[in-house]
Amino acid sequence: MSLLPQGQVRVGTSEFRRINVALFCAGFVTFVTLYDVQPLLPLFAAEFKVSPAVASLPLSCSTIALALGMLIAGTVSETLGRRPVMTVALFLTSLLAMATYFSHSFESLLVVRLLQGLVLAGVPSVAMAYLGEEMDAQAIGHAMGLYISGNAVGGMSGRIGSALLCKYVPWHSAIALVGVISLLLSLVFLLYLPPSTNFRQRPFRLNYLFTSLYQHLHDPGLLCLYGLAFLSMGGFISLYNYIGFRLLAAPYHLSHYQVSLIFLVYLLGSFSSGVVGSLIHRFGRPFMIRLTLAVMMGGTLITLTGSLPLIVAGVGIFTCGFFSAHAIASSWVGRRALTAKAQASSLYLFSYYLGSSLSGTIGGLFWQSFGWNGVAAMIVLLLVAAFGVVELLLRAPSIE
Repeated sequence: MSLLPQGQVRVGTSEFRRINVALFCAGFVTFVTLYDVQPLLPLFAAEFKVSPAVASLPLSCSTIALALGMLIAGTVSETLGRRPVMTVALFLTSLLAMATYFSHSFESLLVVRLLQGLVLAGVPSVAMAYLGEEMDAQAIGHAMGLYISGNAVGGMSGRIGSALLCKYVPWHSAIALVGVISLLLSLVFLLYLPPSTNFRQRPFRLNYLFTSLYQHLHDPGLLCLYGLAFLSMGGFISLYNYIGFRLLAAPYHLSHYQVSLIFLVYLLGSFSSGVVGSLIHRFGRPFMIRLTLAVMMGGTLITLTGSLPLIVAGVGIFTCGFFSAHAIASSWVGRRALTAKAQASSLYLFSYYLGSSLSGTIGGLFWQSFGWNGVAAMIVLLLVAAFGVVELLLRAPSIE
């Protein structure tokens, strides 16, 4: 590898590019298999005759399983290695997506989705830890942004692709085809990702897991970053879970495929997360994290208008703000955690997906009771709380 004296990869080297290609594929597979059911929630509500809140469970059960699994995934990767854990997780989630072909009941769908969430726990926090160990201080912001770009493109592709395929095949066949594509990209990941250079293997010890988690939970700065993940992701998933129900109804009466096209704005999220690393170096994290939250709030308020183009614009603005905020906060965790980085990342993503699971389902209750105005009000409240958490974060003692 072309490395710095400390053994870390620099921006612009061939190893930097290989790592970014591999982790872009990892992020893509993770999010394409996690979120391919999101545009299908109205279909589940109609086919299985359940409420919107219950129809959200195939997504929510995956994210809560993912959140719980990540609490131990980091420790497992400390023993088995970052690359092997991520590889197994990517292949298993691809195979489980293909197994969805045999899911013809709501209960069997929930079981497959629960298992997918558990195996996917082996990717997000471990990928963040890999980058934290292998990249130098300048490279990690760029690499994290590109990894999150893979998340954004994967999430967009899963949502649009499954809805498009459902025009021609049943939903379980559509998800199985997504699994086939994911399996091919998992092979690319395996071929491109270099072995870890700075990884130091540890024997698996349960007490180490609890000790490291306890240590991170007593860092006020990390606690604030975890709270920020919970609140921002809760708002993001609520917006995307229920915007489809709004656009399918009067006065818009869009088709499922037309509604899925709104996920094209994920390209904006991919772009914004990719460039935010350079903006951090120019303007600093405090300014940028406040700006991104303000962008999210502005996008939410724009969706309250009745104009379809403005609604789409509001979703796009919100998406840019969210992915930028996530890139800033996730790289901040890697910089702040001095030890047990995988566990620190696991706690961040546990909070992230816990917010997704809880707010994603609670948002359905706001939708049933108050319509889109209720969902938007809930998102705004989450963002107001996020601003408060940022102020606490900036007052926390610095360790850098």
